[in-house]
Amino acid sequence: MSSLLSNYMQKEQQLKQLQSELEKLEHDERLKAELEFKTKLEELMKEFGKSAGDVIELLNPQPAAAAKSAPASTGGRRKRKLKIYKNPNTGEVVETRGGNQKTLKAWKDEFGAETVESWLVRVEE
Repeated sequence: MSSLLSNYMQKEQQLKQLQSELEKLEHDERLKAELEFKTKLEELMKEFGKSAGDVIELLNPQPAAAAKSAPASTGGRRKRKLKIYKNPNTGEVVETRGGNQKTLKAWKDEFGAETVESWLVRVEE
């Protein structure tokens, strides 16, 4: 039973601490300014029938385009083209973005690189 009383007293102390912190925040001018801005923004949104998503879209119209260009600006290299080879002897197909693919290397060892390159069916971006 004493653990229940101890738990209650601990929660009561935490509540007093949180109430004290809230009172300090309520007197903070920065918070007052942010709350005023939020209220005015919500009133404007309501007046013009706009949602938060509409405002975000208006202020940042192409977030997807910006996200796509970001990796390129970090110095990453371009994605290699997909090459599709078909072995005319077996009908086996290999799709690879690099020349180090296991089956492709085996074919080149067996038939020669020039011959295997002639098996290139198509290249995709």
